Amino acid sequence: MLNQLTISELTAKIARREVSAREITQSCLDQIARVDKKIHAFISYDAAGALAQAEAVDEEISSGATPAQKPLLGIPIAVKDVLAVKNQPLNCGSKILGNFVSPYDATAVEKLKTAGAIVFGRCNMDEFAMGSSTENSAFGVTKNPWDITRIPGGSSGGSAAAVAADEAIATLGTDTGGSIRQPAALCGVVGLKPTYGRISRYGLTAFASSLDQIGPFTKNVADAATMLGVMSGADPRDSTSVPRPVPNYSAALDGKICGLKIGLPREYLIGGLDAEVKAAVDAAVKQLEKLGAEIVEISLPHTDYAVATYYIVATAEASANLARFDGIRYGLRVDGNDPAELYSKTRGAGFGAEVKRRIILGTYVLSSGYYDAYYLRAQKVRTLIRNDFLKAFEKVDTIITPTTPTAAFKVGEKSADPLQMYLSDIFTISCNLAGICGVSVPCGFTKSPKLPIGLQLLSKPFGEETMLKLAHAYEQSTDWHKEKPPLPPRD
Repeated sequence: MLNQLTISELTAKIARREVSAREITQSCLDQIARVDKKIHAFISYDAAGALAQAEAVDEEISSGATPAQKPLLGIPIAVKDVLAVKNQPLNCGSKILGNFVSPYDATAVEKLKTAGAIVFGRCNMDEFAMGSSTENSAFGVTKNPWDITRIPGGSSGGSAAAVAADEAIATLGTDTGGSIRQPAALCGVVGLKPTYGRISRYGLTAFASSLDQIGPFTKNVADAATMLGVMSGADPRDSTSVPRPVPNYSAALDGKICGLKIGLPREYLIGGLDAEVKAAVDAAVKQLEKLGAEIVEISLPHTDYAVATYYIVATAEASANLARFDGIRYGLRVDGNDPAELYSKTRGAGFGAEVKRRIILGTYVLSSGYYDAYYLRAQKVRTLIRNDFLKAFEKVDTIITPTTPTAAFKVGEKSADPLQMYLSDIFTISCNLAGICGVSVPCGFTKSPKLPIGLQLLSKPFGEETMLKLAHAYEQSTDWHKEKPPLPPRD
């Protein structure tokens, strides 16, 4: 089945004229029809529009276009519902945007299309990317393809589930505190969070502007390197994108990791870490050592403050960013007797419980009398956390940790306890606070039930080449990424 293949496998077939873009796209659409009623990875998709794009790509191929010129030629890629795609719905997993349709493409999406990709479908997500389980969507809960009684992670759970279930060849997600890496780990796929500023955020509906970053979900590390290369680069429409040259990430995947130093932070091997997760990560560390890497114990002393710092900074920025959703300019409108009542009623009806909780928290920490005590202090601690990483990267090339403390939990298991849910991102949050890059790759499974476990690699700002080199070497020496979930039968 074509939908089960990787980007590199499919582009090789396209180059040899063995398959068409239409055949690949139809294979993904057929898989969505087979399994998505039970998984609910997608909020919506336009089958006719996807096939029309595929036929246009096939015409390009007939005219001489090749994957050497366009690295994603003929590849169907779905997008998290927080990214703008021209003439497609943009709801951010929320009721407040109503029937809003994007009038333009996000820069990352524009670059995918320029590289020949077929961009189709809106993947489900926690509302406005606020959550760790994709249970906070106004459009229903996404299920984990490995066990549909369990969550896929969040907030990009739909994007991760779509790749794990072979409903798309690759997808886009966003990562504010682990929202790519955490669902990638729980669904058994590769999830890459690039360095802040590596990929333009133009066209991304902001949750926390200093933390958000766009990245890919793929079936292997090589595909992640390809997509990163396509999307990276400075953008005059985004002042936070960084004008640095874009390396050939794929060329770095040569398997040569002898002498590279991997840091093992003692603070991440915590008491609450599941025994099977710890065993899988320990085995991965030994495997990398066997491949020639040197393991060095390091310390990140301010790790304990990361979760508290994140939930002050992120909620403060969310409070400011979501003020634009007022019922006046676009989206849902609930009329009132005056503008204040309209504003209150619209936001009350349009936002879900988790979004309201974070707006309230953010408004509180920014309020007069509390700004210095909470927000300003959190920004100072954030600097200490970043400095911990920069100091560590003077000694090591990459840092290795578990991606999540446990495997996927049951739907509804933590929804009544927000603090327990927030701790799901304990290993991923620091990466966003520090602005560095991170990737999660499969490194094993729990035994009963069989659920994926993720290994996280972190590297210095713009250190994606080394990070991907190590991730690829590990991946190619194991078979974890080749495993497929036992998908539910079609109704």
